[in-house]
Amino acid sequence: QLQASGGGLVQAGGSLRLSCAASGRTFSNYAMGWFRRAPGKEREFVATISWGGSYTDYVDSVKGRFTIFRDNRENLVYLQMGSLKPEDTAVYYCASARGGSRSRATGEYVYWGRGTQVTVSS
Repeated sequence: QLQASGGGLVQAGGSLRLSCAASGRTFSNYAMGWFRRAPGKEREFVATISWGGSYTDYVDSVKGRFTIFRDNRENLVYLQMGSLKPEDTAVYYCASARGGSRSRATGEYVYWGRGTQVTVSS
């Protein structure tokens, strides 16, 4: 089970930190990812992190602005978002992968959280 939180309304240029709490399986064995769905658009990969946290990957549009990291002792994964833009407005979802390697592919993720809304005003 995955529970995302931390979304909200923020002005352009601001920051937010999303959190995702995991339960139900050994969190530290699996890669995690963040995805988002903007209004009228398909779900989009945002960031992924390997099981141990050593390897990450980001969609080009967020590189240098977002950071994914995890705390395997607390079963948490985070998405630190900075320099937010109106085009970052979306529902953000965390997901747990079938394996330990980072992945951009939605098909590699077997468990999904309910999502948290991020709205960036201009």
